[in-house]
Amino acid sequence: MKYSLGPILYYWPNQKIEEFYHLAKASSADIVYLGETVCSKRRNMKAQDWIDMAKQLSQAGKQVVISTMALLEAPSEIRNLKKLIDNGDFCIEANDFSAVEEAHKAKLPFVCGPAINIYNAYALKVLLDQGMQRWVMPVELSRDWLQKLSNECTEMGIRERFEIEVFAYGHLPLAYSARCFTAQSEGKSKDNCETCCINYPTGRVVNSQEGQPLFVLNGIQTLSGECYDLINDQQSMKGLVDIVRISPLGEESIEHLEAFRLRSNTSEHFPTPDSVNGYWHQIAGIRQQD
Repeated sequence: MKYSLGPILYYWPNQKIEEFYHLAKASSADIVYLGETVCSKRRNMKAQDWIDMAKQLSQAGKQVVISTMALLEAPSEIRNLKKLIDNGDFCIEANDFSAVEEAHKAKLPFVCGPAINIYNAYALKVLLDQGMQRWVMPVELSRDWLQKLSNECTEMGIRERFEIEVFAYGHLPLAYSARCFTAQSEGKSKDNCETCCINYPTGRVVNSQEGQPLFVLNGIQTLSGECYDLINDQQSMKGLVDIVRISPLGEESIEHLEAFRLRSNTSEHFPTPDSVNGYWHQIAGIRQQD
């Protein structure tokens, strides 16, 4: 299996982003995703900045993919999307069907990101005909569902045409909204948010009445309250999953990627306190199954 670093889902200062990707350059990651996927108001990094950083990582031997936003709401966001697609060197991760359409028109190969809801082999075939090369499974699906879908793709003769990637570590991106939860939590409107999400580098935790972490709010994005961690489930991925994705929470996520790789060929249990893996086992997402 290969290992990837997904796009940074949170709003970080430029210096922190540059430091993270400096570490990523020296890591054992096979694939690195770059780009803003949540909110266009996070403008510290422009489209050209992401492309320049992609070139640096590519020169270090990484396969680079430029990720696009999951919820497009303005013409300016479409224009920025087209700039990313016209980069000339790198494929994109499409997190919205606008990106699929634009990539298809530009004859640019793309990755189907986890924000696009694809649940069956027939839908995957449609995307393959549009230029898809890799599919990132929606985070709420299980191993059993993935096995069934993979078998269907084999029967249709399309399984060898694309790679399968699984979100294996990080807070799960569950939903998106036109409203900004982080701004509202500070009594601000979305239009005058002052990009306050930069004050929460791993989002704002929302607890249940019992004190259990329920969600993490990240601008317009709702994430799982607990960290998803499939480090002990890699044996069940063999022969089924091509790429294991680590979603960045900070510099320590680089170390977690290395831990994943080290434990890819052992059934030895690695302690994962305060994490969940329920969706992979087709049970409630907030549960952990050993």
